[in-house]
Amino acid sequence: MFRLAHFSDIHLGPLPDITYRELVSKRITGYLHWQRRRRVHLDHGIIDRITDDMLAAKPDHIALTGDLVNLALDKEIEMARLWLEGLGAPEEISVVPGNHDAYVPRALARACQAWGPYMKGDGSMPPTGRYGFPYLRVRGPVAIVGVSSARATAPFLASGYFTENQAGKTAELLDEAGARGLFRIVLIHHPPVRGATGPHKRLLGISRFQKMVRRHGAELVLHGHTHLPTVHRIDGPDGTVPVVGVAAAGQLHGGAKPAGHYNLFEIVGVPGAWQVRLARRGAVEGQAEIGEISSQVLVSGERTPA
Repeated sequence: MFRLAHFSDIHLGPLPDITYRELVSKRITGYLHWQRRRRVHLDHGIIDRITDDMLAAKPDHIALTGDLVNLALDKEIEMARLWLEGLGAPEEISVVPGNHDAYVPRALARACQAWGPYMKGDGSMPPTGRYGFPYLRVRGPVAIVGVSSARATAPFLASGYFTENQAGKTAELLDEAGARGLFRIVLIHHPPVRGATGPHKRLLGISRFQKMVRRHGAELVLHGHTHLPTVHRIDGPDGTVPVVGVAAAGQLHGGAKPAGHYNLFEIVGVPGAWQVRLARRGAVEGQAEIGEISSQVLVSGERTPA
């Protein structure tokens, strides 16, 4: 059995000191949003409790699908690097960037420089920007394919991009992993599903992503961005492929979105007969300890008709 932990949208805080010069950009809107809403609704004590529980579960690997920071300030990116190093070694954790990690031009390149060991394929150099994706990592029976939907956008937009160039490279990695009989997991920040989020936050290239999966296959897609614990399905060559989201790891109880949690997947089987169980573990209202919120069988070992 292979155990994979998945969490997302850490939004590490509090914000460091910020200069007026740094605010002369899209960051001014993000800074106001932080002061009015995100600072109030995020509790980084929950993140500590979630990661403690996650590590106690002894997963074989951890996937983090973006938004480690808020405004992509240099001090935030460095703080996130130190936080990642405290969580585990790069070989144990796979990261893809989110829109907040690429909040302004050149921010993604700085994040790649700081977090590169967590975002590089086996035997490859760390990425230097969005053109360094996708990557492929093999851990036991599992192939982890990390893609980047992160790009700087105009104020009041949080869209993601999945380009033709990245689709072609990702298809090659999916074919390679499929030929080896591996369970293929695609990591992406934005949900590749229509209607999963508002138009100003959606992924541009959803049709391209789904066409790629339909032709080349994948067993599981993991994303963040929506701060919601969702399960959608898209067509694959031999049935449907689960697309799983997760709540923001630091979300407090009492907000508009569910409180923070992480996903724990148990994967067993062989190609054509994989079995996958998903348990969501997180903050239970009124309890100090992290507990199981829900569980379900995502893949039963039988092919799900498209």
